[in-house]
Amino acid sequence: MASSTFELESGAVDENDDVSPIEEVRLTVSNDDDPSLPVWTFRMWSLGLVSCVLLSFLNTFFMYRTEPLVISMISVQVATLPIGRFMERVLPTTPFRLPGLGKVSLNPGPFNTKEHVLISIFANAGAAFGGGAAYAISIVDIIKAFYLRNISFWASWVLVITTQVLGYGWAGILRKYVVDPAQMWWPSSLVQVSLFRALHEKDNDRMSRGKFFLIALVCSFSWYVVPGYLFPTLSTISWVCWLYPKSVTAQQIGSGMRGLGIGSLSLDWSVIASYLGSPLISPFFAIVNVAFGYIITMFIMLPIAYWGVNLYNAKNFPIFSSHLFDAHGQIYNVSAIVNNQFEIDQEAYQRQGRINLSVFFSLSYGIGFAAIVSTLTHVALFNGREIYTQFRASYNTKEDIHTRLMKKYRDIPSWWFHSMLVVSIILSLALCIFKKDEIQMPWWGLIFAAGLALTFTLPVSVITATTNQTPGLNIITEYIMGVILPGKPIANVCFKTYGYISMAQAVSFLNDFKLGHYMKIPPISMFVVQCVGTIIAGTVNIGVAWWLLHTVENICQDQLLPPNSPWTCPGDRVFFDASVIWGLVGPKRIFGSEGNYSQLNWFFLIGVMGPLLVWLLHKAFPSQKWIKFVNLPVLFGATAVMPPATTVNFNCWIIVGTVFNFFVFRYRKQWWQKYNYVLSAALDAGLAFMGVVLYFTLTMEDRSLSWWGADGEHCELATCPTAKGIVVDGCPVF
Repeated sequence: MASSTFELESGAVDENDDVSPIEEVRLTVSNDDDPSLPVWTFRMWSLGLVSCVLLSFLNTFFMYRTEPLVISMISVQVATLPIGRFMERVLPTTPFRLPGLGKVSLNPGPFNTKEHVLISIFANAGAAFGGGAAYAISIVDIIKAFYLRNISFWASWVLVITTQVLGYGWAGILRKYVVDPAQMWWPSSLVQVSLFRALHEKDNDRMSRGKFFLIALVCSFSWYVVPGYLFPTLSTISWVCWLYPKSVTAQQIGSGMRGLGIGSLSLDWSVIASYLGSPLISPFFAIVNVAFGYIITMFIMLPIAYWGVNLYNAKNFPIFSSHLFDAHGQIYNVSAIVNNQFEIDQEAYQRQGRINLSVFFSLSYGIGFAAIVSTLTHVALFNGREIYTQFRASYNTKEDIHTRLMKKYRDIPSWWFHSMLVVSIILSLALCIFKKDEIQMPWWGLIFAAGLALTFTLPVSVITATTNQTPGLNIITEYIMGVILPGKPIANVCFKTYGYISMAQAVSFLNDFKLGHYMKIPPISMFVVQCVGTIIAGTVNIGVAWWLLHTVENICQDQLLPPNSPWTCPGDRVFFDASVIWGLVGPKRIFGSEGNYSQLNWFFLIGVMGPLLVWLLHKAFPSQKWIKFVNLPVLFGATAVMPPATTVNFNCWIIVGTVFNFFVFRYRKQWWQKYNYVLSAALDAGLAFMGVVLYFTLTMEDRSLSWWGADGEHCELATCPTAKGIVVDGCPVF
């Protein structure tokens, strides 16, 4: 967790100084600005537009695959720099006249940092909170691929665009509270500032960053044909399964995809970087926290729950699965309990019985409950006074150097944000009223969701801006709508998206605004680029999704797909399960008195009391410095992406992250500083390009290899139940 010392009170910074009161900002952000640098350049628009389309295409394309790859903003930062400098050298400098614009030039001078920042924000504007494709794409996916119902393209497009744009309204209303004040310092934006400054320093070494990027990209591109097509087993090397091909328990222990993953490794960057992002980017303290949480959950809690106490009849089901099951260990037939009105059929549900989860899936929900509440409790106890002091100081202290420098630029008129907010709400209401048969959500649900988003955006933004922790409220929104309107699965996920994701998008936009604030980008340029990027990215997202949903046979249906097909949609599988649990069946029938998992609600209390206990220990033993580093929200949230993430993802991510961000960082710091982020971007880019090439040249032509190395990880028995009397096809009977 990032934190700062509020130095105005400590006297380290005099109130008459014009520097930032935050030490990390003073060390990272330049106090200089050159307002004459051009930003509305041909280079910015062309590279920004191409990057936006390419990033949106790739992130949507890969989200359907078993190991989804998220191409991050850092990849764009690194990749566009040599291209921008190449354009600087080859484009003509002679100005010419354009009607309404006067004299313009395709090459107004050196490729500058401000252009580079706008290109990166352009490319990333339409990404979901945390990266990847727009969150609402998953709603379209589950309707068409899982429930096998219809939703029109235009309803899908409006759903995607409005859920993305709605966040601009909240961001515009709150910008003056959480962007302009120096005390709202947004730690994550400093990483971007640092990288931009490093990339634009003069580099006269023989092995420049650009040359290194090109070499690493070619290597990544060339290598991915091996695990991506020729030898897929290298993607998940679960050697324990190879030693014990007939033992269910051994395969449960050794499988990296469906078990504890002991000894499981990968030689595939898409596996290493999936779900958790590139391990080269994550700081080592975060890797350590995630590793501890992962070890506690997977190697202490899960074995005790499964083999020790047989929690929730755990042995009737696989040890690790995101599927839903009936009491006999068979895949739950969700279609059988959905009536013609796309609502739950009560009689059919009574006949089929209660929904059951694998023991890990059930534990992951409980841990998720604790993580949400513990984040709020932890921040209140450990950072509450600091946040309050900083928030008050943001009103009572004078502007810092960065805010004063930004005064040189014309500010964004408030009515622009208000207009976007009104238009997006009107479009959303029209969607709810005229397409209610497709999205189920009543108009009052939208108003309620918007109210929740507006209520939570300010406190969550303040927490993120001062502590670098963002509380996740997705389960809360699901729970609320599931209680109010059970039986309607699409209404539940739409409410979650409009309530939680519009708030999360607002926080993401505010973070971008702070980056622009630090880099002295004209605010109107930021606004235009973000808006255009969001519309373009959302359109590309839904276009690619629509194309894949209509061209890949049985996409997302892992029971019907050919063996080792990459189109298993693991993220959408969990999203679908959530729509069944919270929407179709409802929390009362899962986590309430009518369900099997009511005891998991005790995790809410654990989330409240856990940070309080750590805080009391810290106060009782102040000399024990290690206590304050026990961060329960990070520990609880370590396995939040499991499922769909699996143990092989975590094993490789932790190992690679430790190698680069501990050993290389510690013993080869100059190499790390110059090449670490460049290597990460090159690995992402090379893999992404080869993945697309393989799809268009081989997968679409249905050309595949058939041999031992193309048959997955060879842990087929890992999904078998081990309870006596449970009969599942392909599994031994105990």
